[in-house]
Amino acid sequence: MFLYREGLRIARLAGGLFLFALGTVMTIQANLGLSPWNVFHQGVSFRLGISFGTANIAVAAALVAFIVLVGEHVGFGTLCDMVLVGAFADILIFADCIPEMGFFFSGLLMMTGGLFVMAVASFFYMGAGYGAGPRDSLMVVMARRTGRPVGLCRALIEGAAALCGWALGGSAGIGTIIAAFGIGITIQIVFALLRFNVRTVRQESFFESWARLKARSTYYWNGNPDCFHLSTNFSGDKCISSQKGCISDKK
Repeated sequence: MFLYREGLRIARLAGGLFLFALGTVMTIQANLGLSPWNVFHQGVSFRLGISFGTANIAVAAALVAFIVLVGEHVGFGTLCDMVLVGAFADILIFADCIPEMGFFFSGLLMMTGGLFVMAVASFFYMGAGYGAGPRDSLMVVMARRTGRPVGLCRALIEGAAALCGWALGGSAGIGTIIAAFGIGITIQIVFALLRFNVRTVRQESFFESWARLKARSTYYWNGNPDCFHLSTNFSGDKCISSQKGCISDKK
């Protein structure tokens, strides 16, 4: 049962990150302008003379450092967000499975759809409890500290990222404005429909996840090559001999 529950959590995390990558690619293929954070990444890359991908990683690392300083949990899911979203997005772009829009209204529909997909993705991978991504963690910190709706907090963060990116020389367009305010609205709608309160979800840190998994390990060796322990609970063990077929309780 324990492994089954953990498997579901990991599947929820991975599925949510894939959906987030899908939504991101949809907003890019809408062809209405870079999203707020990508405007910021581009501006940082121009100012520092580094690649766009390196700027993305550097910004994420800086956000993680800030999140740790203010006491928010950084976990396995945070690292997965930093790595897998970009990898999934590259796969989707390489596969060319999402067409680029050539007209404003088709692009607007694609942009809106992408924002809703990203909102659903946030519900899945944040609900797994393995730690939210750097940008979502920033939203959670702001929502908890101010008591404001998560949608408003996300919109303010996205708007600030877009303005800073534009000031640094990043390319902004009508899609940037739509994404900056639309992502907050879509998250608010999706979270309300799914009755998901982000403030009540406690995100596990790396150390907490490791300690919990270690404490609930199913099998561990006792030093005898013919015998290993099957942990039944925290107060007793069963010793099972694979060669002799004996089963004895050890208290």
